[in-house]
Amino acid sequence: QVQLVESGGGLVQAGGSLRLSCAASGGTFSSYAMGWFRQAPGKEREFVAGISGTGRGTRYADAVKGRFTISRDNAKSTVYLQTNSLKPEDTAVYYCGAGISYWNNQYDRWGQGTQVTVSS
Repeated sequence: QVQLVESGGGLVQAGGSLRLSCAASGGTFSSYAMGWFRQAPGKEREFVAGISGTGRGTRYADAVKGRFTISRDNAKSTVYLQTNSLKPEDTAVYYCGAGISYWNNQYDRWGQGTQVTVSS
């Protein structure tokens, strides 16, 4: 079974950028759809972005469209989330998930999360 480890979070000023990474081990990485979700204090976990196993299909939440980009490198078993023009409301713990469908948000494996804090 695939195991996921996120990294790349941190403290950044509004308008800044961060590149989040999620390294996978175990399983066949290219067979998994991958997604990024986030959870802010006191709020439910919400979808951010998803990508198909080949990388040809992607989708984004409206709140991040045009600012965030999801990508993957199957040779490195890693999925990325490039976050640009960050806003204080992007502050959250960011989790990556692995599953069978990026389009229907069907994920059943999760990493431990990485904290992103955006200061105003």
